[in-house]
Amino acid sequence: MCQSCEAGRLGRREFLAMGGAMGASMLFASGDAGKDAAAEPGMPRRAQKPARVMAAFLYPPADVVNAGKMEDSWAKHQWFTWPGNQFQPEAQQEKFTAKIREMAQSLGMEIEFAPQAIYQRAKANEFVARARQAAPDAVLIVNFWNTLSTLAFQMATESAPAAIVYHALGANHQLPPESLRKAEGLYYIHSMDNFAEIERGLRAVRAKKMLAQSRMLRISGNPTAVSPNREKTLGVEIISVPAAELNALFDAIQPDEGLRREALDFAKQAARVTDVSDEFLVEAMRAHRAVRQIVDRYAADAITIECLMLKHRKPCVSFALNNAEFLPSGCENHLDATLTLMLGRWLLDRAGFQHNPEFDTSENRYFAAHCTCALKLHGPQGPSQPFAVRPFFHQLPKTAALDVQWPPGEPILVVKHLSDKETLTCWTGKVIESPPSPPTGGCATRVLMTIDGVSDVCEIYAGPHPVLFCGDRGDARRLKAFARMYRLKFEGNV
Repeated sequence: MCQSCEAGRLGRREFLAMGGAMGASMLFASGDAGKDAAAEPGMPRRAQKPARVMAAFLYPPADVVNAGKMEDSWAKHQWFTWPGNQFQPEAQQEKFTAKIREMAQSLGMEIEFAPQAIYQRAKANEFVARARQAAPDAVLIVNFWNTLSTLAFQMATESAPAAIVYHALGANHQLPPESLRKAEGLYYIHSMDNFAEIERGLRAVRAKKMLAQSRMLRISGNPTAVSPNREKTLGVEIISVPAAELNALFDAIQPDEGLRREALDFAKQAARVTDVSDEFLVEAMRAHRAVRQIVDRYAADAITIECLMLKHRKPCVSFALNNAEFLPSGCENHLDATLTLMLGRWLLDRAGFQHNPEFDTSENRYFAAHCTCALKLHGPQGPSQPFAVRPFFHQLPKTAALDVQWPPGEPILVVKHLSDKETLTCWTGKVIESPPSPPTGGCATRVLMTIDGVSDVCEIYAGPHPVLFCGDRGDARRLKAFARMYRLKFEGNV
């Protein structure tokens, strides 16, 4: 941890029940702590409904064009403007519909298609009116006809808070419409059978919907009572809780034989344990139980704690386990870092590594270090990384932290959501190694990497506590799609 940081349709539990708490974290996720009287719910769980999308295809049937009844300037010539008369739009619609339904089902979303292709302004107006009444989270407009871009823009911008417009390659003539390419709140895709891009847009819709139905706990010494708030850009509910409440839960947990057995079983999975006594392995498990109790008490979907000076109560190991289980857990009461972890959970389906950045200015390399890295970097069903247990780097007592090894050559993303600036940053790169300490310093987990296409790596700095995810350029475009659809400034190398 650092001294310079600011203090300041499947739910998570159902997902864990299906197997997300496998591996090392399985030892603790189910603990009896959740049954303790101290963990009685203090707040009801928030209802989490699936994201809803309304979709429509735009093109005229061939007989309409041949009869000269298409509503465009080519009608009097019975002219098939681009894509021409051999595009087979009905067959394309059938293919796209099946693919999009499959994506929506995989993402746990609901999608409703207009019953017929739209090519008349009156029908476009009807779609807008229906959408306004139904209030979907977004609309998806698939345009197969050159002269229908104006209707696509109207339907995309007047029907819902966000939109995806797919414009088939060869179904436009000359430059793509500027209005669609640059519209706010709209993800414009002009490509060929690019279902991956459509999925990126749908993931963005899902992420925004789930975040707006999520609850984050912020635990620190500042509040004197429990108080609610809401983050302005992502809509996450934030509950501030006095640190004394968490400390009381920790102190009430007895370091009994069962807890000791869990701690030692976990330690056996490490490649090595260096200079951490059994006493502080047990304290790490006490902290984990206390964290899970307070999460259950407030039915939270994420947590951040002012943890820097908690000494024997530090939740470093707990946060590493939680992040692997899609319970985003951010250090040091840092709002932006925890929101970024939550974004990654829904956009990437992966845990992130909140870290402090350093820079090898001679070799132009990026260095990340901190103490709460998840053991599973590719989601709860993915493999666990090799790890060692070593002491927290900055203060006695020698509490446990995890030294997680990142695989060399792994593509990575360095991401940060900046709430006050309404900005999302994302930089792609590749892992070089997890260097030992010494000769490097920093904290328990350390990662050295290259960042793609930057001549001065220091220029990517966006403040303390960005988040490192496994992911390639295609994954980075999910974040770019989210920024586009939800009116965030995007900075990065994508």
